[in-house]
Amino acid sequence: MKICLIAEGSYPYITGGVSSWIHSLIASMPEHEFIIYAIGAEEKNRGKYVYQLPENVVEIKEVFLDAYLKEEAAPGKRLGLTEDEQQALLSLLDGSKGDWHALFSVLSGSKVPSVAELLTSKDFFEVIQRLCEQKYPQIPFTEMIWMIRSMVLPLCQIIQNGMPQADLYHSVCTGYGGVAGSLGKYLHAKPFLLTEHGIYTREREEEIIKASWIKGHFKDIWIDYFHNLSACAYSYADEVITLFERNKEIQIELGCDPSKVSVIPNGVKVSDYADIVEEKKDDTITIGAVVRVVPIKDIKTMLHSFGLVKEQVPHARFVIMGPTDEDEEYYTECLQLVDSLQLESVTFTGAVNVKEYLGKMDMLVLTSISEGQPLVILEGMACRKPFVTTDVGSCRELLYGNGDSYGSAGITVPVMHFTQIAQAIITLCQNEPLRRRMGRCGFQRVSEIYTHENFLAGYRKMYRKYEV
Repeated sequence: MKICLIAEGSYPYITGGVSSWIHSLIASMPEHEFIIYAIGAEEKNRGKYVYQLPENVVEIKEVFLDAYLKEEAAPGKRLGLTEDEQQALLSLLDGSKGDWHALFSVLSGSKVPSVAELLTSKDFFEVIQRLCEQKYPQIPFTEMIWMIRSMVLPLCQIIQNGMPQADLYHSVCTGYGGVAGSLGKYLHAKPFLLTEHGIYTREREEEIIKASWIKGHFKDIWIDYFHNLSACAYSYADEVITLFERNKEIQIELGCDPSKVSVIPNGVKVSDYADIVEEKKDDTITIGAVVRVVPIKDIKTMLHSFGLVKEQVPHARFVIMGPTDEDEEYYTECLQLVDSLQLESVTFTGAVNVKEYLGKMDMLVLTSISEGQPLVILEGMACRKPFVTTDVGSCRELLYGNGDSYGSAGITVPVMHFTQIAQAIITLCQNEPLRRRMGRCGFQRVSEIYTHENFLAGYRKMYRKYEV
C-alpha cells in the first residue's frame, strides 16, 4: 500500500518527538511504500533533511509557505466567484462552520489561477468588506485585509498545490497538515487517517494569546480560524488516533465524532537502551533536559528553576541536550538569562547523540508549556532515569501510571512555576534512594505498556483496514 504521510513543521527538517515518531513508523513498516508530504516554512530549507530517508520512502513532496513570494498578479481582477463561493470563503473567517467542500472546490479549481491573484482580486476584497460590515465594523478595512491575507496565505498555498495520489492519507496533526489530508481525500476519494500528538488548536491558542504582534479582536479571528482548520480534519478523517485518554476527551470537546477516536500510545524499543550504564565519578548531581531550545519547551522557566536549585545543591550541574538553531533569537535570550542568573554550571550541547549522555544523568527535566506524549520521557524511563515534568499532555499518566501498580516514576509540577519545579528537583537531588526507586518504576512501566511492538501493532492493524 502507498501511504502519503503528512508532516507539518517537523520531519524531515528538524529532530524532535514527532519527527522521531514518523521516522520510526516508516522504517519499521517496509511492507508499505510512503510518500512524505512535508510542509515547511521557508523555501531555503528545501532538501535540507536531518534524517536519512528510509528505503521505502518512494517520493517526497515539499511545500513551503513562503512560495507565494515568487508569484506575480495584477491586483483588482474579477475572478467571477459565485455568491456560494464567496460565502464559503467568508465562513472560514467569521467563526461559523466552514464549508470545506466548497472551499476545496473553488481554491483548487480553474477560477483561481494563483494565490496572489485570489488575494488581490475584487472578489476577495468583497469578502473582507462583508466580514468587516457584518462582524467587525470597528476594525479599519485596510488593517483587516492585510491581516486576513497573512492568515490565509498558507492555507491557500497548500490547497493550490494539490496532493499526490496515494492509497491512504495519514496526517500527524490537524492544522495545515490536517487540511492537506482532507484535501487528499476530497481530490482522490481515498481514506484519511489523523494522528494528533498534541492538541494543535490548544497549542495555537496559547501562542496567539501570548503573541504581542496580534492585537485585540484579531486574536479572536486567528483562534476561530485554527478551530476551523481542526474541524476540517476531524470531519474528513475516517479515523482519529490519539496517544492517551485525556487527549481523546479534548478532541471530542472540540467537536470530533467520538466514534472516530481511538488510542494508540507511543512506544520505544527498551532494548535499544540496555547498553547505557550509569557513569558516576564524583558527588556531582547531573540534571539533564533533552529538548529543542524553542519557546514551547519553556527553557527560561527551566533556567530560573536551576538558579534556585544551585542555592540548595551547589554541586549540581545542568546539561541541556538538543538543537539550538530552530529559534536562534530564543536561544540567544536563554544564553543571556544564564549570564544574568550567573549559572556557571549550565551546558547547551546542541544536537548530539543523546545516548552518549544519558548514562551521566541523575535525573531528567521537562518544563514544556504543551506536550502530547513525549518520547523523551519514554526513552528516559527506558534508562531508569527519574523525571521532573510540567503537568501537560500525558506526563502525569506516564510518571504516575493509569491504574497500574508500578508506582511513581517522577514528579509533575504546574506549568511555568519555577519554584515548584526547583523544589521537585531538589527533592530528588537530596534523595538517591528515591531517584533509584522512581527510575525502576519508570523502567517497569515502559517495558510493559509503552513498547515499540505495541505501537507498531496498533498502526499495522489500522493500516490493514484500508489496504487495497
